[in-house]
Amino acid sequence: MLKWIETTGRSEEDAIAAALFQLGLDRDDVSVEVIERAKSGFLGFGGNPAKVRVSYEVPDENGAPEPPAPKTQPAEEKQPEPTPAPKEEREEVPAAPAADPNRLQPGDEVLIGKEESDAPKGMDGQPLAPAADDDQRAQRIRAFLGGLMEHLHVEARPDIYVSESGYKVVLQGRGLGAIIGRRGETLDAIQQLTNYAVNHGQSKRVRIHIDAEGYRAKREESLQRLAVKVAGKVVKYRKNMTLEPMNAYERHVIHAALQDYPNVTTYSTGVEPNRRTVVAYAPGQK
Repeated sequence: MLKWIETTGRSEEDAIAAALFQLGLDRDDVSVEVIERAKSGFLGFGGNPAKVRVSYEVPDENGAPEPPAPKTQPAEEKQPEPTPAPKEEREEVPAAPAADPNRLQPGDEVLIGKEESDAPKGMDGQPLAPAADDDQRAQRIRAFLGGLMEHLHVEARPDIYVSESGYKVVLQGRGLGAIIGRRGETLDAIQQLTNYAVNHGQSKRVRIHIDAEGYRAKREESLQRLAVKVAGKVVKYRKNMTLEPMNAYERHVIHAALQDYPNVTTYSTGVEPNRRTVVAYAPGQK
């Protein structure tokens, strides 16, 4: 039997977290539909609350316990008729921590310590070398990000490494959810600004990749898990499913994760910034 509740929060992630807390479920046990998106201001700061609908399945038999339902939700509104297969839904991926610079997320201390002790790895799996003290590009990156973090009132320092394609920057600090934003949108904006500021007026451009609290690696793992989960539903119910809007890199992660998945194919539809990935049922596809 399919049930659902609606919750609100400062961001979509806060609203989802509130629903999971009420239900006592994990993120992989539910499906999320965003009813009203949080509206952010400059670089993701400020905005209006978000509203989400969280759906979950409970056994039809009375012997198994059901997750607790919120007091404000009438029972009859949460018990739709059972259906042989769930309707095509929009999947929401766990994203960045809530954008409150003064609030630590669970595991912040552990993650920070790990990032500080372990250098990021390159494409060959080997740790990257820190940028030299006299590296002028690294100095420009450090100066720009230092000024930007001060302007945003965020205590974070950039650790800069030399990568195969340019520079890898890891922002270290506490409560960096404010500079990650919803699904990494604020972090993407900071990365674009840094690339523009450092490469402006230079004859040779370099690529600057910015991460914070290992968010991008965790995001990629979440997308890969989501891709496999959705592909399983597509094959089981023989129905196409459309994911939430993603940027080009995130769509590439979905395509790559499912390129060898049997009976499934993927393609993108729509225009930026609302371009989405479709996971489609394709019998015989290998």
